[in-house]
Amino acid sequence: MASEIVAVTVGPKAAQEQLRTALALGADRAIHVETEARVESLAVAKLLKAVVDEEQPDLVILGKQAIDTDNNQTGQMLAALTGMPQGTFASKVDVKEGSVDVTREIDGGLQTVALTLPAVVTTDLRLNEPRYAKLPDIMKAKKKPLESKTPEALGVSVESGLELLGVETPAERKGGVKVGSVDELVEKLKTEAKVL
Repeated sequence: MASEIVAVTVGPKAAQEQLRTALALGADRAIHVETEARVESLAVAKLLKAVVDEEQPDLVILGKQAIDTDNNQTGQMLAALTGMPQGTFASKVDVKEGSVDVTREIDGGLQTVALTLPAVVTTDLRLNEPRYAKLPDIMKAKKKPLESKTPEALGVSVESGLELLGVETPAERKGGVKVGSVDELVEKLKTEAKVL
């Protein structure tokens, strides 16, 4: 079993709240890579790689995708940067001596992959049942170590390579039209829609 659990997050000072919750739920210590910048998936993966290089964990568990950009990229990028095997969309994880079996949902059902440790696993929502921290555990979490680092201290630039040009809602759909015959449909496709 795990000898130590370290929770890590990248984000602004307010992100420490999630780390304190992780500590209250049983993590031994936490690392906060503090930045106010909007950090892209590759930069997060590079920051996590720097933490992985320092910590040398046997198993790195990430969420499937972030709620902000919804990209589903960081776990896969981290695995590539570290050279670790990866199991994605895990609905069941079985850690063994020197390996981990990851069961994942695929279109045809369930697939189980065996990975050599150390490994990277991204989770699916069915991996565990959510639970809430108890008040005594929340109080104990305040005494657990929470280390803050900066991207610069880890040697990673979080400068964005993308520029957001704009966000707009899609055009409102127009109502459909009923036609009386195939000939009328073809005529409307030619004259009104101009697709024929």
